Amino acid sequence: MRTKLYKSAKLGRFATRPLMNVLAAGAAMAAMAMPAFAEPVQINVIDVAGNLALTQPIFDNYLEANPDKVSRFTFTKAPAPELAGKVKAMQGAGRLDIDIVLTGTDGLAAGMEMGLWENLEPYTDVFGKPDALLSEGALALQEQAQMNGMLIAYSPQGPFIEYAPDRVKVVPSNTDELLAWCKENPNKLIYARPANSGAGRTFLMGLPYLLGDKDPKDPINGWDKTWAYLSELNDCIEYYPSGTTASMKEFASGTRDIIITTMGWDINPRALGIVPANAEVKMLEGTSFVSDGQFLVIPKGLDEEKRAVVLDILKFMLEKDQQAIIYDSGYLYPGPVVKGVTLEMAPQESQDVIAEFGRPAYDELIETRPIEVLLEPKAMVAAFRKWDEEIGAHKGQ
Repeated sequence: MRTKLYKSAKLGRFATRPLMNVLAAGAAMAAMAMPAFAEPVQINVIDVAGNLALTQPIFDNYLEANPDKVSRFTFTKAPAPELAGKVKAMQGAGRLDIDIVLTGTDGLAAGMEMGLWENLEPYTDVFGKPDALLSEGALALQEQAQMNGMLIAYSPQGPFIEYAPDRVKVVPSNTDELLAWCKENPNKLIYARPANSGAGRTFLMGLPYLLGDKDPKDPINGWDKTWAYLSELNDCIEYYPSGTTASMKEFASGTRDIIITTMGWDINPRALGIVPANAEVKMLEGTSFVSDGQFLVIPKGLDEEKRAVVLDILKFMLEKDQQAIIYDSGYLYPGPVVKGVTLEMAPQESQDVIAEFGRPAYDELIETRPIEVLLEPKAMVAAFRKWDEEIGAHKGQ
């Protein structure tokens, strides 16, 4: 789970967007056929990806524009590895009290393996067909979901190394130098458990491209170099935090000097003062971006009324003015998934944050570096399991 780092005052920060924007989005939704319901419903949302850091204002906007459809939203959070088991137990008991799941590719994959998610293909006439809506990079990632969910936020991610310039005088330029640095500076490098960390996951799935492994899409039979490298790196890493936030805090405190990061995890913590503003990043030689994103998923078992409202919410989230909110403070930079959404359309506060804490090199790299999609769901689950058993065992917290 990517723990949200924004300050509490941020909730509803964009809920006061110009009324014409909200009304325009509401008018667009009114054009679609919706069943007539006697009363508005309560929608229960679970977030296992920190997605509310990006979408909370959108839910607020929807509630304001559609009081006839939703009486209130409830929000809960959970670690991604717990999601599939939790939903499966509810479905088995016939007592499903989750209407919307906000998840990264980790929770999505685990649920796909168990057959927990509603197939959204029959409902694309409501919220739009992905190939018509989504940008090229987002569409490639959406294809991994096989319509078990709809992508609502997207980033090419990384991986990058982030370092303290006052403590790291010779910065590693490639994987060999990173391993050598780690051995020379034991316990000063850290990354989080991939099954619950976007940055850790991006590093894990980026290494096969960096190392020239036989088959970057096959973690069991094609990652010999990757598993050997991670095993060597393991010898000079003290432990693996359960999430990215913990690694950021250790970096900020001076306990660690180099961490694994992504574009969003570089920009957002510096903007919020959690990580020093002067922290630097570097892309290792030969890196291919590994894209990542967050999805809205509907668990199987909703009644007709709830499903219709959730689909209406999804359509609202994919409107351009709502998508522009996802630029946020760089949390999943860039963020929007819909074609034609630019930073100039984002709230001024987002524009100001990106201007101050973003890095021009990121946009240049997005245009010039290869971008690979994450592993397909079964392979991803297998990679996480192998990492947990062979690398992270006895070193987690």
